[in-house]
Amino acid sequence: MFDEIRKSIQWGQETLTLETGKVARQADGSVIATLGETSVMANVTYAREPKPGQDFFPLTVHYQEKYYAAGKVPGGFFKREARPTEKETLTARLIDRPCRPLFVKGFKNEVLVMCTVLSHDLVNDPDIVAMIAASAALTISGVPFMGPIGAARVGFSNGEYRLNPPVEDMQKLRANPEQRLDLVVAGTKNAVMMVESEAYELTEEEMLGAVKFGHEQMQPVIDLIVELAEDAASEPSDFQSPDYSALYNRVKSLGEAGMRAAYGIVDKSDRRDAIQAVRETVVANLSEEELADPNLGSALKKLESGILRGDIISGGARIDGRDTKTVRPIVSEVGILPRTHGSALFTRGETQALVVTTLGTGEDEQIIDALTGNSRSNFLLHYNFPPYSVGEVGRVGSPGRREVGHGKLAWRALQAVLPAPTDFPYTIRVVSEITESNGSSSMASVCGGSLSMMDAGVPLKAPVAGVAMGLILEDDGKWAVLTDILGDEDHLGDMDFKVAGTEAGITSLQMDIKVAGITPAIMEQALAQAKDGRLHILAEMNQALSAPQGFSEYAPKIETLTIPTDKIREVIGSGGKVIREIVEVSGAKVDINDDGIIKIASANADSIKKAYDMIYSIVAEPEEGKVYTGKVVKLVDFGAFVNFFGKRDGLVHVSQIANKRLNHPNEVLKEGQEVKVKLLGFDDRGKVRLGMKMVDQETGEEIAEQKEKQNAE
Repeated sequence: MFDEIRKSIQWGQETLTLETGKVARQADGSVIATLGETSVMANVTYAREPKPGQDFFPLTVHYQEKYYAAGKVPGGFFKREARPTEKETLTARLIDRPCRPLFVKGFKNEVLVMCTVLSHDLVNDPDIVAMIAASAALTISGVPFMGPIGAARVGFSNGEYRLNPPVEDMQKLRANPEQRLDLVVAGTKNAVMMVESEAYELTEEEMLGAVKFGHEQMQPVIDLIVELAEDAASEPSDFQSPDYSALYNRVKSLGEAGMRAAYGIVDKSDRRDAIQAVRETVVANLSEEELADPNLGSALKKLESGILRGDIISGGARIDGRDTKTVRPIVSEVGILPRTHGSALFTRGETQALVVTTLGTGEDEQIIDALTGNSRSNFLLHYNFPPYSVGEVGRVGSPGRREVGHGKLAWRALQAVLPAPTDFPYTIRVVSEITESNGSSSMASVCGGSLSMMDAGVPLKAPVAGVAMGLILEDDGKWAVLTDILGDEDHLGDMDFKVAGTEAGITSLQMDIKVAGITPAIMEQALAQAKDGRLHILAEMNQALSAPQGFSEYAPKIETLTIPTDKIREVIGSGGKVIREIVEVSGAKVDINDDGIIKIASANADSIKKAYDMIYSIVAEPEEGKVYTGKVVKLVDFGAFVNFFGKRDGLVHVSQIANKRLNHPNEVLKEGQEVKVKLLGFDDRGKVRLGMKMVDQETGEEIAEQKEKQNAE
């Protein structure tokens, strides 16, 4: 019944298996990839004809984690997988980014790639397996795909690169100083197509080494996919790239001069209007047959691209008059919003980010429900890209894939320099509002995020800056690397290469290649230029702020104390009675974890002290010989019971009340009276013995000590 084909290799520490022909046979391409016991099914379908009038390539990639894969029931009210999680969105982007440029130019049929995690062994991350499965499914589907691609994860610990480290090793890298890198690389046989990374101040040489290592290690995977395709590939579609050279020559003759003049305008909005005017002029002079050609949009884009790229390659100036290595003018401002905990406005040319930092308590940590189990995050970064930032109207809704991806890139860049949660017990939320955009708003978010956190008093290890690099690579082999690219240079160029880091090294690197031909030499130059650009931006940022500031008066203050774990129950009390009382009486927030770490938070220092004292009185043990302030709770013939330490009572014997003989304690004491007592010790039955007569009731000092002071004077 099934025409099953299966291929396997030993890859790193695990066996990688690709199988097809048994499941989802109606899809154009279906592959189940298994690494260890992590399995991902990738299914590819494509439309046989493009939609009329469609002027773009509609590729959609979905990645879904099914909780049954790890033997879990999803959290939440509905107990079923709903909207994509951040991990699912980011992994869908990881698959999309290296695959999209490898479709034959001019192919505009709709393509759907769906990756579903079927099994997860909690050792091998399914994102790499999904990328391999998607590549294999595309390769055998018959769609005009110039792959396959391979993918690998690279770690860096003890000076050595590691292939596909286990999931546990790559979680919470900030708390795992041994592991300094989490890098995902994807590429074809001859070229790297995509890099995504989180690093801990690695040098340019170490990062380049990691990319090369990952590219070498994925070669057996590419060979395995080719081997599978030889036995299982469908008939390739007979698609041929359209030849629109005649139409292009006609468009060029009508619009080249006007387009060249338009690209000479420095202001973005004026330039955009001028380009649109040229487009309209060209269209107005075309015949009906030429207007009906579906490649008209491609011909106009090729005209724009040719002018922009040709000028740069031939050594001319860029759109805004800069050379290839100059960063646009920068203005950094901090503390611009009065009631926020920390704020910064970072402007680089026509790109601007308003970034705000808010400090919260343990209650504000994000709980993340994942296949590997629940975890908590005390650092959040949210990126917003409203339509007005590019002078457009548009729909405003929940964050899209782009916002999630850019926010995560900035998160990776900044979290490497955050203090340990034990040193800085706050939840940190950074929000980047992009108010203007013309090239790399994610890197502006990194710069603004670093400044706003320092403005909020977060003790960062070092400031972080980021810069976006571009590439123009011509067919004749000529190339140019561009520092701090504009939106048009990103759109019409061949590479988007974002590098963020401190003076000491790189904390995040993201690279997307649109052409299959980038060499190590190009990457090396891009990294070197990026370092120069980053150091320049850091110097500009330092003019506004170079070190963490004091806390805002509106930020919560947090006091931390650690108690023995056997005392946790006493602090919480039966049904939470004790901790509720502490919160009500003090007015502070109290958070206690299983390790006995208690965080007390309030904007009011008195509230924190009150809560601290109440907790301390519960967990601390009274010390022999120390003087305490207490309250008389009961008088009896033989003495007075005094509540002196939390809920702890002790007996002051009638002989220890005063330096004279008393018939009854009520001669000098009454119930409810505040007294100073010294802890004399414990009797055989563990009862507390207290004394009053040796303590000055006014000052709380011992009388013997007072006499010694007087004699000394």
